Amino acid sequence: MNRFSLFVIISLLSFPLFAQNNSTNLLLEIDKTIENNSYYTQKKEHGITQLKVLLKHTIDPVQKYNITQKLYNDYQSYQSDSALVYARKNFQIAVNLNELEKLNQAKFNLVAIMGTLGMYKEGVDVLNAITIESTPILKGSFYGVSRVIYGQMADNASSQQEKEEYLLLSKKYLDSCVNFYPHNSNPFIIAKADWYLVHKKHNETLDLLLPLFPKIQQNDPNRAIISYIISQAYKQKKDRNQEKKWLSISALSDLQLAKKEYISLRSLAFLLYEDGDIDRAYTYIKRSLDDAVVCNARLRTYEISKMLPIISESYQQQNETNKFQLVVFLISASFLALVLLTLLFLLFRQMKKLSKAKSDLSLANDKLSELNTELNTFNEKLNLSNNTLTEANFLKEIYIGRYMDQCSDYLGKLDEYQRKLNVLATTGKLNDLVSAVKSKEYIENELKEFYANFDKTFLQLFPNFIHDFNALLIPADTVQPKEGEQLNTELRIFALIRLGIKDSAKIAVFLRYSISTIYNYRSQLKNKSAGPRDEFEEKVMQIGTSDK
Repeated sequence: MNRFSLFVIISLLSFPLFAQNNSTNLLLEIDKTIENNSYYTQKKEHGITQLKVLLKHTIDPVQKYNITQKLYNDYQSYQSDSALVYARKNFQIAVNLNELEKLNQAKFNLVAIMGTLGMYKEGVDVLNAITIESTPILKGSFYGVSRVIYGQMADNASSQQEKEEYLLLSKKYLDSCVNFYPHNSNPFIIAKADWYLVHKKHNETLDLLLPLFPKIQQNDPNRAIISYIISQAYKQKKDRNQEKKWLSISALSDLQLAKKEYISLRSLAFLLYEDGDIDRAYTYIKRSLDDAVVCNARLRTYEISKMLPIISESYQQQNETNKFQLVVFLISASFLALVLLTLLFLLFRQMKKLSKAKSDLSLANDKLSELNTELNTFNEKLNLSNNTLTEANFLKEIYIGRYMDQCSDYLGKLDEYQRKLNVLATTGKLNDLVSAVKSKEYIENELKEFYANFDKTFLQLFPNFIHDFNALLIPADTVQPKEGEQLNTELRIFALIRLGIKDSAKIAVFLRYSISTIYNYRSQLKNKSAGPRDEFEEKVMQIGTSDK
């Protein structure tokens, strides 16, 4: 199945937009939105929490059905596992209501989210159990979700023959979508545009969507998906600037709705990579992968994982180039400083020979003294830069080595875990298999080992960190790890700060705490500082500097 078409059908329910005309301004807006990720995530969580509270206090079954439907929609591209939970609750309520239209709509939800999670057999079983003739008004939705899941199966088919069979089914259901959606409805327009693109009719796509786009409100969920369709039409026309512009509009909308399952940002990252904007491409593709993993979107994770090594390699090469340019700059600056000193010295000698007046000689001496002061200041700055660069290279070498070892170890463990699950599956121990999949013990053990490795590596780099850190605190408020620990939470937070990770959001993700918890820990330890509170983290950054 064409990946664009998959994105179109899955995303019919929800995509907002923030529009701007200039591509550069759009990219800057995307950068800002990524930096403020926590704001949009909190906004999303707030809306979900309100719906959960409302559901808890609702007795009426119809209202419960509507609320669980909204919760499913909110979770669909945010957290697939939670979306499946509420899709099942919605289905159970529909069963109790015994209303066929609601029941079939609930089944569509189950099929769609099962496809996202890779549960293709389960999704097809639900699909085959639907008697769509009894609810003709839902035929368009039925064929739409059928197209999606068979397209997903085509993308994951293990043989070319199976892939072609699933693609044929997917295209067949697309034709039915167009025939059975209510005309002039947004699902019909989007499905029709999809059909045009599949048949390479990009001009018809633009004629259909460009007049419609300005009429859609900014908070309409369909605006982002329509902007993505427009970008693909321009891609077929080979208009790269317009393709990038409309991809940026769609990606910005995804990010501002705190979506985790999307395609626009990943596609935009690859365009930027081809344009040579490596830093931004790396940031976008990494964010796409992080979001796909959080959402548990298997297809998106697979697609991104194929692109990430290409962009990552270019990103590393660019960093090496930047380092080389810095070295060249420092050498050139030193050479120019030497030439300048030589010229000034010769000028001074010439002035000394020509000048017989005592006042002129005194003035020359004052100028030479001032020059020496400037040179000393320059040398101090140069030494500081060299020390900082040396420490950064040292930390990078240690952590790259540790990262490669740990990645190799994790690959082995994942292979062993896969074999274990395969044995359970092939021997028919489904209950054991489900228990193994749901168990958090494996992840918790890996986290403990990960943090232990982090602590060990950090203390190898800064063996006196705990002692030096406590020296910055009031004696009565020193921090000591428990027996058997290398670092506790407070020490680990400031260990990350010492490594240059100062963003509370990033620290929270690393340690699996909330941002507010990290903020409170930092504030509490600042309040225990033996010196000025505002200088506490700067002094932490200086721990171990002399050792390096």
